Amino acid sequence: MRRVAVASFIGTAIEFYDFYVYGTAAALVLNGAFFPNLSPINATLASFSTYAVAFAARPIGSLVFGHFGDRVGRKSVLVASLLLMGLSTACVGLLPGYSTLGVWAPVLLVLLRFLQGVGLGGEWGGAALLAVEHAPRGRRGLFAAFPQLGPSVGFFAATGIFWLLSASLDDGSFASWGWRVPFLLSFLLVAVGLFVRLRISETPVFAKVMADQEASRAPALEVFKRHPKEILLGAGGMIIAYGLFYTATTYCLSYGTATLGVPRGTMLAVSLVACLFLAGGTWLAATRSDAAGRRKLVLAGAGLAVVWGFVLFPLMDTEQPVLIALALGGALFCMGVVYGPMGAYLPELFGARVRYSGASFAYNLGGVLGGAVSPLVATRLQGSLGSSSVGWYVSAMAVVSLLCVLALPETREREIGL
Repeated sequence: MRRVAVASFIGTAIEFYDFYVYGTAAALVLNGAFFPNLSPINATLASFSTYAVAFAARPIGSLVFGHFGDRVGRKSVLVASLLLMGLSTACVGLLPGYSTLGVWAPVLLVLLRFLQGVGLGGEWGGAALLAVEHAPRGRRGLFAAFPQLGPSVGFFAATGIFWLLSASLDDGSFASWGWRVPFLLSFLLVAVGLFVRLRISETPVFAKVMADQEASRAPALEVFKRHPKEILLGAGGMIIAYGLFYTATTYCLSYGTATLGVPRGTMLAVSLVACLFLAGGTWLAATRSDAAGRRKLVLAGAGLAVVWGFVLFPLMDTEQPVLIALALGGALFCMGVVYGPMGAYLPELFGARVRYSGASFAYNLGGVLGGAVSPLVATRLQGSLGSSSVGWYVSAMAVVSLLCVLALPETREREIGL
């Protein structure tokens, strides 16, 4: 069980590191490196648009990898998703900018970002199932907490490396080559992830499905036919988790540096502090969900987020690092309370035959609705109506998630071997 916990945690940490490295770069440097001929706001929007491409690709990845995860097993699919995600990320670090390739530079950037999204679309579901389907009944929330901590650690590592580079390099060196270093480190991380994942066994739940010759022939079609409500409401429940995260990280990093004039190093350091709140909220809610129930804690997190949306930008606009840390830390704590129980909640909504496809698609559809558009909408709202409107947008996403989860049942007592 220790090896399973480590494998599920390390894999998600590495893959989310890859994903967040791109988000940080999109907020800080990709606009200048790949869209130098656009106005500042349009270059920022273009940079965030390439960022959003991966979210559109993630449901595709969830269907492709989910199909094989439900047909041939969780383990082999997790290895393939790690390779695709890691190598796509590393290649961004090798990609020449607009000054060298012209229009082909952003085209290739979009392609690599799309492949990143496909890879991550298959990652989370497999990692969550690896933990949940190995866990004893009554402790699924605890074991699912490990893959759910992956985003916290991946974000902390990505932001920390950018912060170190920002502190040690001048602006010219950082813009020309320094930003590429975090991407190139993905080569090493992929090797570590493969070493860990190749040593784990298939989950006992899926092994039983195969032994009983009950694997679905077309899991994607079957899950849409049998569980449309769970897919849509599960995706709706994830909207605020994604919306909070990418508003409080990618958008606020850009807003703090470009609009408020907070130094880049200060914003990155504040983001590191805020990430600790995410990890704390995730662990607290995930582990408590075994006793209190998944649904109750997700509802609590969404309710807190409704309130925090109105607090977020008044604190940001003070331009005081301590208050900015409080603003972002509070937002990410709310996100963690929603996100932590979802590692067990979404898999428990689906049967074993179609669990990979169903949980992955719901999770990643929520990413499209909550994560892909958040930085774009926030940029437009702030430019037209001011920063307070972005907070209203966050609160509105929280209300949507609250209503969706209210329509779902509690699942912690379910038997997942069925």
